[in-house]
Amino acid sequence: MTAMTPAAEDDLLSYREEFPILERKTYLNSCSLGALSRRSMAGLAEFQELWNEYGASAWYRTWIPKLGELRAAYGRVIGGKEAEVALSPNVSTALTMVASCLDYSRRPKVVVADVDFPTIAHQWLAKAGLGVEVVTVPSEGRVHVPVERWEEAIDERTALVATSHVLYTSGQIQDVAAIAEICHRKGALCLVDGYQSAGQIPVDVHALDCDFYVGGSLKWLLGGQGMAFLWVRPELVQELQPTVTGWFAVDSQFSFDNTELRLREDAGRFEYGTPSIPTVYTALGGLSLVEEVGVRRIRERTGHLTRDLVSKARSRGLTLRVPEHSEHHASITMVDVPDASTVVRGLAERGVIADHRYGLVRLSPYFYNTEAENDRTLDALEEILRETP
Repeated sequence: MTAMTPAAEDDLLSYREEFPILERKTYLNSCSLGALSRRSMAGLAEFQELWNEYGASAWYRTWIPKLGELRAAYGRVIGGKEAEVALSPNVSTALTMVASCLDYSRRPKVVVADVDFPTIAHQWLAKAGLGVEVVTVPSEGRVHVPVERWEEAIDERTALVATSHVLYTSGQIQDVAAIAEICHRKGALCLVDGYQSAGQIPVDVHALDCDFYVGGSLKWLLGGQGMAFLWVRPELVQELQPTVTGWFAVDSQFSFDNTELRLREDAGRFEYGTPSIPTVYTALGGLSLVEEVGVRRIRERTGHLTRDLVSKARSRGLTLRVPEHSEHHASITMVDVPDASTVVRGLAERGVIADHRYGLVRLSPYFYNTEAENDRTLDALEEILRETP
């Protein structure tokens, strides 16, 4: 990873004024919720103005075309195209759509990791009564999962492997291309959860050779709650027949034909009902910033800030749970402290917004953060630890 020049760094920091929260808080929690931008707020105001001006006719004038803009923007961020992307209110419902397409009669196994976000496993654990068997691959210390463990777990009974691109428990970037290769060699499909990757590390879904890629605007794409996406390999679109659906998934939806089901020819066939249009506007605002800055530049900046944070934390004697090699480390740093929830509350009282998982404090600088904010956060954390009995 190349180092950023001072000029390039200053250029990125000029974006800080886009995010009002940075004027009064040290915000190192983008892995839970990206900071709200002025562009997203302006988008929401535009939505309200259109509603007031046109009422329901805004659907035809502006809102339906905006859905296409959002699909295209999500596609660009992950190396896909508009026709390959379906919108969803959240990843859980996107997973429901994928799960409804699979035939478990001959391949009843779904393989996940113990460090994947629980919503992945929950989706298929709920189908135990249908004969679905969930196999959980163990990690090494909740930091990473050796590729050979995936090789051992995937077999001719495996329908799907569903795992994360970036592990929320450590910031480890998984070699999902290697996992996808194992899947396809053994006849299984591969789904990648990109919620912690899209927007903070470069993604090319075609190069990864996965079959599905899910993510959303909540975190690194800076668009808030209520909007997610499902990318489907183009060759699979026509092969898959979902058994859950909604009126936005059908061809010629405004014909209002309820005598037969004709799904769209593109990935839109994996959508549901009426989407949240206010969230479309906030999502587009955040995505415009990510695209303008560029994900490669974001990765350079967050890589630098993460290395700085790790180095300074270790120099202060703090214990970390992070990947061994920085090139495999996304912008999530886990700090092992006694009573992490109390520490996070103490940080908030000092104007530092962080989070905790599994008894560890989780810090996640983004391109709008600074080395000085790393210092301020670690100073506050040490102060809390000194004051804690």
